Amino acid sequence: MTNEEILAQVRGYFLREGLLTPGTPLRLAAAVSGGADSMALLLILRQLQPEFGYELSACHVNHGLRGETADRDEAFVRDACARLGVPLRVFHAAELADEMGLPPEHAGEDWARRLRYACFARLCKEGIDAVATAHTANDQAETLLLRLARGTGLHGAAGIRPKRGCYLRPLLELTRADTEAFCRAAGQPWMTDETNETDAYARNRVRRTALPALQSTNTAAVENLARFCEKAARADAYFYKKADALLSAAAQAAARAEHLPSGARAARTDGQPVWRLEPLVAADELVLEAALHTLVAPERDAEEKYIRLLCGLVRRGSGAVQLTERVRFCAGNGLFWREEQPRAAAPETPETQPFCPEKQAEYLWPGAGKVTAKVFPANFEEKIQVVHKKDLKNRADYARITTLYTSLVLRSRLPGDRFRPAGRGVSKELRKWMNEAGVPARLRDTLPLLADGSNVLWVCGAGFAEGLAPDAESKWLLQLETDVELWEEQCHEHAR
Repeated sequence: MTNEEILAQVRGYFLREGLLTPGTPLRLAAAVSGGADSMALLLILRQLQPEFGYELSACHVNHGLRGETADRDEAFVRDACARLGVPLRVFHAAELADEMGLPPEHAGEDWARRLRYACFARLCKEGIDAVATAHTANDQAETLLLRLARGTGLHGAAGIRPKRGCYLRPLLELTRADTEAFCRAAGQPWMTDETNETDAYARNRVRRTALPALQSTNTAAVENLARFCEKAARADAYFYKKADALLSAAAQAAARAEHLPSGARAARTDGQPVWRLEPLVAADELVLEAALHTLVAPERDAEEKYIRLLCGLVRRGSGAVQLTERVRFCAGNGLFWREEQPRAAAPETPETQPFCPEKQAEYLWPGAGKVTAKVFPANFEEKIQVVHKKDLKNRADYARITTLYTSLVLRSRLPGDRFRPAGRGVSKELRKWMNEAGVPARLRDTLPLLADGSNVLWVCGAGFAEGLAPDAESKWLLQLETDVELWEEQCHEHAR
């Protein structure tokens, strides 16, 4: 396609999808990384600006992960925006580290994505009406393949939507080859992120291997996969309407029930929804799955396995599915209902205690006893004592901790906490880790943690985080102990 044809296609996409309306006042920010896709986006939006009348600016996020090359990309975007006369807002990772709850030393692909969207959200709070991102048909195809591999339904197969909240995706009908061709024809260079050339990330492997393999059988594979996503999105919207009507009918039928089982009665008293099972069981399978998707999505990632679990519960007519640590769905006596456990009351004593084992060895803990901290030279006790398995995971290289972390506290968990379990190569939300590890719900809000900001370094019963274990070079060790046998037994058992 020529650049004129590409402009016409994007213009038509704007109008057909209702992304922009000519003459409507709008403050629009283009997300610009410096790559071919985002540079094409910036050029296209600038050329369409007189016709649509929006106020155009750009934003760039320097994740700080690639050192000099990241700074090179930032400088490139600054020069390009200055030449084009487009105002630019630049964000750096350090600006939002606390807000993100995940410091850069634990950064990865997911961290970078969440950082970008935190920056975009800040722009919207500051007055930007919409943020345009440079997702193309290639991104759509990659997303579809990844979701199919993970397990997904129609909602996930719909891929990236043209519009979601304040986010617009004007280039979803263009391929990566189109954006590169547009830039070349306009004499606009672009930067290449060297991490895109590695196989460290699943998306890169799909981009570098799976898509080329599909394109070798059909050169239009990318366009066909993206077109399938459009069809899936239309089908999903259709089934969503059917699902909404189904849940409404089932709720109305339940409202007429004279006798409720105790669980459903308690749920209704707590303001939780209750549905009659009969309409749900009689519904078409796809409509039922769409209905259950709408129930799962507000609570957690609506992966196919959770939809299947709830479908099985509805078909059986009895039992329960624990969706999160606080939310579960139950069925019995012809009814289906949602239960939510109240949040545990906050401890009566202060949640946070400054941690300095050189000055204070014992820390009283609410309703439980105490946490004891001991710092000692590795070359002495490690050689003369038999170290129990329980002690091993509760010992860490103290010099390493104090080098990496400067604001240590003992406290209970807080929203946004993250933990990297020993032996695992990933950082997880502490809430999700506790759920996966089977830590008893009654203990989760009272367990003592050693933390620096939202970074959790030690969890009672689980031990220290990955990367803190002593090694042959360690000079000083930190050992943490609790004197509460119940905690030790239950936490060690469930955190294995």
